[in-house]
Amino acid sequence: MGVVNFITDIWDTLAVSSAMVAVTVIVHFVGLATLMLLIRQRQPLTNPSAPHFSIRVLAILFVVFGLFAIHTVEIWLYAMVYHFGLNAFQDFETALYFSTVTFVSLGYGDVILPRDWRLVGAIEAANGVILLGWSTAFLITVIGRLRSLEHEWLDPRFDKGDRS
Repeated sequence: MGVVNFITDIWDTLAVSSAMVAVTVIVHFVGLATLMLLIRQRQPLTNPSAPHFSIRVLAILFVVFGLFAIHTVEIWLYAMVYHFGLNAFQDFETALYFSTVTFVSLGYGDVILPRDWRLVGAIEAANGVILLGWSTAFLITVIGRLRSLEHEWLDPRFDKGDRS
């Protein structure tokens, strides 16, 4: 491989990788913003007779499943690029499998990208770690905000109607 071919190949790889990082970060941002808006539209927890605990549990489950859906979209986007854009795999299932294990940085190594595109896989792994970390921070923030009100259902005085 000559220097010119290497430079051309590396620029192609970096272009694909950069585009995918940009697209997945935008998908992630929009997904988190949507989850945040949906959570903020829930009923306020000021009604003393409201089942606070069950509302909080449902909110947390909603966020977890929402985060899972966001990551699923991102993984499928990479798989579509691998299969349809780069023709790196013969079937979509293999591309999806590779994308999934790469995105979560597991990378079994039983399926690998062709040499020309393997840097895209490495960048997907770094991208996945960052996006998973972002999701973790978001989930911890949501749980923390919901827990800030938990004294109401943990404190036995509130169960007896004693609000003093």
